[in-house]
Amino acid sequence: MTLASAPQTKPLAADELRKMNAYWRAANYLSVGQIYLLDNPLLKEPLKIEHVKPRLLGHWGTTPGLNFVYVHLNRVIKKNDLSVIYIAGPGHGGPGLVANTYLEGTYSEYYPNISEDAEGMRKLFKQFSFPGGIPSHVAPETPGSIHEGGELGYAVSHAYGAAFDNPDLIVACVVGDGEAETGPLATSWHSNKFLNPVHDGAVLPILHLNGYKIANPTILARMSHEELQSLFIGYGYKPYFVEGSDPETMHQLMAATLDAAIHEIKDIQEEARKNGIEKRPQWPMIILRSPKGWTGPKEVDGKKTEDYWRSHQVPLSNMAAEPDHVKQLETWMKSYKPEELFDGNGQLITELAELAPEGHLRMGDNLHANGGILLRDLKMPDFRDYAVEFKEPAEIKAEATRISGKFLRDVMKLNLDSRNFRVFGPDETASNRLADIFDVSKRTWVAQTLDYDDNLAADGRVMEILSEHTCQGWLEGYLLTGRHGYFSCYEAFIHIIDSMFNQHAKWLKTTRHIPWRRPIASLNYLLTSHVWRQDHNGFSHQDPGFIDHVVNKKSEVVRVYLPPDANCLLSVTDHCLRSRHYVNVIIAGKQPSLQYLDIDSAIKHCTKGIGIWEWASNDQGGEPDVVMACAGDAPTLETLAAVDILRQNFPDLKVRVVNVVDLMTLQPETEHPHGLNDKDFDSLFTTDKPIIFAFHGYPWLIHRLTYRRTNHNNLHVRGYKEEGTTTTPFDMVVMNDLDRFHLAIDVIERVPQLGSSAAYVKQMLQDKLIEHKHYVAEHGVDMPEVLDWHWSYDDV
Repeated sequence: MTLASAPQTKPLAADELRKMNAYWRAANYLSVGQIYLLDNPLLKEPLKIEHVKPRLLGHWGTTPGLNFVYVHLNRVIKKNDLSVIYIAGPGHGGPGLVANTYLEGTYSEYYPNISEDAEGMRKLFKQFSFPGGIPSHVAPETPGSIHEGGELGYAVSHAYGAAFDNPDLIVACVVGDGEAETGPLATSWHSNKFLNPVHDGAVLPILHLNGYKIANPTILARMSHEELQSLFIGYGYKPYFVEGSDPETMHQLMAATLDAAIHEIKDIQEEARKNGIEKRPQWPMIILRSPKGWTGPKEVDGKKTEDYWRSHQVPLSNMAAEPDHVKQLETWMKSYKPEELFDGNGQLITELAELAPEGHLRMGDNLHANGGILLRDLKMPDFRDYAVEFKEPAEIKAEATRISGKFLRDVMKLNLDSRNFRVFGPDETASNRLADIFDVSKRTWVAQTLDYDDNLAADGRVMEILSEHTCQGWLEGYLLTGRHGYFSCYEAFIHIIDSMFNQHAKWLKTTRHIPWRRPIASLNYLLTSHVWRQDHNGFSHQDPGFIDHVVNKKSEVVRVYLPPDANCLLSVTDHCLRSRHYVNVIIAGKQPSLQYLDIDSAIKHCTKGIGIWEWASNDQGGEPDVVMACAGDAPTLETLAAVDILRQNFPDLKVRVVNVVDLMTLQPETEHPHGLNDKDFDSLFTTDKPIIFAFHGYPWLIHRLTYRRTNHNNLHVRGYKEEGTTTTPFDMVVMNDLDRFHLAIDVIERVPQLGSSAAYVKQMLQDKLIEHKHYVAEHGVDMPEVLDWHWSYDDV
């Protein structure tokens, strides 16, 4: 690995240095004003307490460093005609990114009410962290942002996701030293092993070490120059150091370092695009050491503030009780000499405004940061061509995800030239039966390759790393910059990215109501290797609770699908890949299982999201005695087997089978746009008959979704109740009382006319449960009558 040495040149002429420092001062001035001021934005009169916000919210400590980076990126963008987006890992640096997009003119273009004058500046200051205003983070409302940074750890993975398949894009990614302590961030440094300089853009990580997080030193900031250099060389980077506090020296060093880094990026890309990839490149990165709260108050009330944790948020607080703090704030803000930066009307003076790039080269107006503008539809094969064909329902078996994998293979194939579709997953593409994709594209891999490795290629489009966090971050960055993706994962371990899903769902919800943000492709999860077929891996792998987590989010952005068979999975997958601005969660098994609906029936069923399966019901022309509902492939199988038992033993019993594909149909239409109105819900489930509902997940979720329905009191739900171990597939459902025997017993106990006459059947079913336990304990597999069950047409 090549060691980086700090450039010794001074590329900035005296006049350029003066202007850049002034621009930095302007950004710092606007940042402080946002945190503190309600009025008097240009300090044309002595600062008074009534000019100051009553509640002071925001984060100063990281902001001057972010501003410093921004002005230097502006310089190299103009100098080299670059397309650059800015990811601010320290998301609380919101004042800085708002300030810079305001200075470059983007902010006022998106928000004409925040004009480039004194009145606009007053509104800019007031709105920050203020009711009816904007958040303190680099939020969706901030032009140029694809990364809010409210939750730390994902800046680098988002940056690489944005760079994949964007050959002309450079993603400048500032990583705060607090964020650098998180596990997801530590793993995401390895994303450089997946970046192809032929077809991808570049990521320029800038590790911003200002020494402290909220109230403690940061680990990396207390590491020596030599340790940090060794660490990042070990990660595969070429680290450049920009260290100090003197503005003039730091400006020259940062300018020289950025020039060197951009030059190296271009050299790497030019060499690879001309001659291919001979070995993994050593990409440049920058380690910026600067004081926390740089240029702010040195001390407050006799206590160290600048270059210490006390500058993290609001260095001067409690203004009403500490009148001297108002004077100190005025002194602080005047130290930036606003009269030299803005004219009498509050507009940035011309010689400084000219430092910013123009048009879409401004980082606040880069089209990649508003990915919906660039989004193009996928080329899609006809999913019906992949359908499983059969004569009668519940007679043949197929692996649903393997069938879906053939469809995804051809989605990949049709979009290879467009380079706008990737499949993501934590080393589970083959395990999840999607390996047919490898027929047209391999796993992305730019690290060392051995002769006997298979399915690895630098230009592969299947993204696998054993980190759900990194997969999610890559996918989010990819989607937010205008592309499409698909994420497959074991159901139990998708929980690892619960909070990342939270943040993305919140982003989608917020951007739906920002007129200039364009809808992006949906985030599509395929959750397989699910709870009911993790019998071999055991209790640690058995958890369907991600569904509960998802439905907490706003109904305008979340969708949950439980296709019962391969043809339904095909229909749902096609729909989700075409959709926009949702999080779609699909839960489907990968093991051989019975198939129920031909492709035409599957399309109709999935389009409605819920429906009566007439072929399995016998209540036509009248009312049912019981409704047997199911959602999920394993619950559907057990429900049908229970119905089969009931119909063989109680031929006069009228049973209606209702299958749910779209979980959100269970909610009232007032709660979710897919929800059934009360009349349609009552038509399916009746207003007074018992409902036995077999559900894939935790049973109380169904009650939560339906508690307002007329017949909720007659609803009895069985699902996963946190019982599991290493056992057989059928024993898993028995342990959770979701099996066919328990479901049939439920019917006997809840249908009044069966009464005591059904005692013998009930006893037979109880005996079957005992037989099952003995059988699996002796043989280690399920009973033949369970394994070989199919729908009994002769008995219908």
